[in-house]
Amino acid sequence: MTVLAHSLDRTVVIRAVPETVFRFFTDDRRWAAWWGAGSTIEPRPGGRVFIRYPNGVEASGEVVEIASPQRLVFTFGFASGKPMPPGTSRVTIELDAHDEGTELRLTHQFAEAEARDLHVQGWRYQLSVFSNVVSDEAQAGAAAAVDQWFGAWAMADAGDRERALASIVAPDVRFRDRFSATDGLSDLIPHIGAALQFMPDIRLQRDGEVRHCQGVVLADWVAQTSDGQPRTRGTNVFVFAADGRIHSVTGFWN
Repeated sequence: MTVLAHSLDRTVVIRAVPETVFRFFTDDRRWAAWWGAGSTIEPRPGGRVFIRYPNGVEASGEVVEIASPQRLVFTFGFASGKPMPPGTSRVTIELDAHDEGTELRLTHQFAEAEARDLHVQGWRYQLSVFSNVVSDEAQAGAAAAVDQWFGAWAMADAGDRERALASIVAPDVRFRDRFSATDGLSDLIPHIGAALQFMPDIRLQRDGEVRHCQGVVLADWVAQTSDGQPRTRGTNVFVFAADGRIHSVTGFWN
């Protein structure tokens, strides 16, 4: 048996719960969303692991161990045989719950130090891609949540406002802009009410598509009067929690 004396270790935190992260190890569509079209995985010991990178390079191996939602172990190597052939290195991925979602720990073991060194940047990149792919799924409803946030700022009834926001924000949601510094939903509800008193004819609306990266969403907005006249514009930064709810919002006025 080949001795795998050299290892590469990397840790990332992903804004999704472990169960969501682990789905990408058990489903061909999700596996391919990470690695590239045509990539597949058979989620059982002895099952085939196949990776086709976007540039056409192919790698393969087999599942050694799989335990949902904590652990995946598989062998790995390249069809070309370089820098190592299939089956001659081993990848271990472990997942643990984290305050921000999931901590992913990866260990890749190699027979040769040179092969290990060639994979340092590769895993730095691939785990960054993975984090984005997973958080895209975990926060798939981000645009709708952003629209509901803006809509709540037009609700005169405090009860309606609270019901609208409670379904999309964390109870301890933080909001900051040039005129706001609130902590928690119970602080935010009356703050919006006060804003409506001073600006009764102003409505906020999302302006364009949201931009999402690893649980952080940018949303441009326009404040306009009831007859549709724009008064000012800005951008909000929404940070989403692992459960898909809004954890914090920071607003910038243009």
